This record gives sequence, structure tokens and C-alpha cells, in this order.
Amino acid sequence: MANKRVFRLRERLAERGLKAMLITHPVNRRYLSGFTGSSGYVLVTEQDSWLLTDFRYMTQAPEQAPGFRVVDHGTSAIDKVRELLGGGYGRVGFEQEFVVFSDYTSWSEALAEVELVPVSGVVEELRATKDDGEISVMQEAAMLADETFSHIVGLLKPGMVESDIALEMEVFMRSHGATSSSFDTIVASGERSALPHGVASGRVIGNHEFVKLDFGAYYKGYCSDLTRTVVVGKPTDKHKEIYSIVLEAQMHALEHIRPGMTGVEADALTRDIITRYGYGDYFGHGTGHGLGMEIHEAPRLSRLSQTVLTPGMTVTVEPGIYLPGFGGVRIEDDIVITDNGIKILTSSPKELMILG
Repeated sequence: MANKRVFRLRERLAERGLKAMLITHPVNRRYLSGFTGSSGYVLVTEQDSWLLTDFRYMTQAPEQAPGFRVVDHGTSAIDKVRELLGGGYGRVGFEQEFVVFSDYTSWSEALAEVELVPVSGVVEELRATKDDGEISVMQEAAMLADETFSHIVGLLKPGMVESDIALEMEVFMRSHGATSSSFDTIVASGERSALPHGVASGRVIGNHEFVKLDFGAYYKGYCSDLTRTVVVGKPTDKHKEIYSIVLEAQMHALEHIRPGMTGVEADALTRDIITRYGYGDYFGHGTGHGLGMEIHEAPRLSRLSQTVLTPGMTVTVEPGIYLPGFGGVRIEDDIVITDNGIKILTSSPKELMILG
């Protein structure tokens, strides 16, 4: 695993004229090395790949990071980096989004013979395309989300508290193999369902209203992300109307997303339908986002994204309509871009589900 990813990173560094790169972001460190410890750095040069960590991980790190030379960085990691680089090493990249200014200034002093070069997104670009092993784990994470939805709709009824529902979902996911939830679980009922990111509150679920459930399982280092909206009690015509529009938009996108599309083009597949029905102003976020080791990563399906979708990319498809004072609907699935279309990882039912 590590050697192939490091090789691809070296290709990217060569394109940028970099002799080495220091990786500090924990997710990128794990992606490149496989190391799951809480502290450490990856240093990739033209010839070597190093994992620097402390004495706590001197047994764990070599087991998890095959192909890496593991070293104890002692009391000063940057001094150990200087030692490994040697004098006059040239241009060395660092992750500009994850290095605070105080670290940068101290690094500049410690690495006076090195030209530190800020780099953006180089490892994230690699992570955007998943290999077969990653997709297999993400399929398992998606299946766990589906099982969680099936479990919770069997319990959901009027009188329940949103936060209690979220806790039950969290317990179910963890008891079935998840490390945690992928993010703070959203349980938003009634008028709160119009909040796109309305995390679970103390609100008591009433009758004849939407309940929006947006959640995912963090499993073996990867995230799933599923949204379903149900009705507790008898739905009104308005409930049925906006639900059917969102479902039509989401199904249309799933039928037509293909490799070679840009994020803008994929976004238009849902947005144009919702706009045609007169609800364009109530769909304020993008159609989807990349998914993997983090809940939001490249690429984006949005009005601003010119990224071209390619096989191996994993994204969500999640159009919505949110009407303040009434409620909102979002329907979301996880998909993989394939050579000639998509594979849908999540499989929970999407017809309007009426509970209670």
C-alpha cells in the first residue's frame, strides 16, 4: 500500500520541482504510511520515505508502515528532519493548510539550508481516487449506515427526543464495528428539518412532520454518509410535493452522472430540476462532495467545481429543499465513479416512508 502511494507522491513532487515533502496532517500521514498513531510526521524524499514518531509507537509504527524507515524523533521533530535531509537539500514542500505560522518560523530557522515551499492539496489529490481496497472498506461502511437506518426507523415515533435518536444510532454503529460516527449525527424534525445541518437537539418529535436523518459510520479509517427523510404521522400535500421533487432530482443525477463530467455539470443534474419546480432558492448547498478518510474531501459537485470526475472517485449525491418554518427534505447516497457510470454504495429505501 504505502510504496505505491509514495511513488505517486514522488511523481507529483517532481512535477513541482520539489526534492522532498514533510507531511504533518494526520489523515495524510495515515494515507501514505498506514500508521494510526496520534503523533508523527512523514518525510518523503527522492530516495527514502521516513515515518518520524515518538517512543510510544516504536513497536506499532514498523508494523503498520511497511516500506517506511521508522525513527524516534526525540524531543525535536524538526531537528530530526534536518538530520535526515542533510545540508543544502533544496526545495522541500510542506502542507500549507496544516502548518501554523509559529511552526513555519521555527522550521525556517531550523532548516536554514532548505527552501521551504508551501504546497496545497498534493496528497489530497491522490486521495481523491480510491483503489479497490479503499472502495471495499467504504462499501462496508455504507452497509453499516444502511443497517443503522433500518434499525432506527423501527424505533422512531412521536414523543422521542432528537438527541436520544442520535445516541441510539451512535450506539448501534459502534456496537456493529464502527470506530465512531463520521460526523455529529443530524436528527432534525418538524421546522428544524429546514436546517441543512441541524444536529440533534432536545426537540421532541411531534405528529405529521418530517424527520431528517443524516449520519454515517467511521469504519476502518473511512466514512460513509447517508441521508433519509421520513414523515412521522400523516403527510400533508406539501410534504409529498417537496419530497417527490427531491427524489426526482436525486434519481435523475444517479442515472446520469458519468466519468468525464465536471462537478458543475453533475450539480446541474439536480439543481435544474429543483429550480424548474420553483424551489431553486431553497437548495443552497452543492449536490455532493467527495468522501473517504474524511467526511468532506475532493471532489465537489457544486456550481463552482470544474474538477473532472474520473473512475475511482467517491462522492455523495444529496439534493435538498429547505422551507423555513415548515421543514426540509434531503436524500443522500454514496457512489463510486466507474469506467462507464457509477456504482451506488448505499441501498436504503427512498420511497416516502411514513412512520408512527
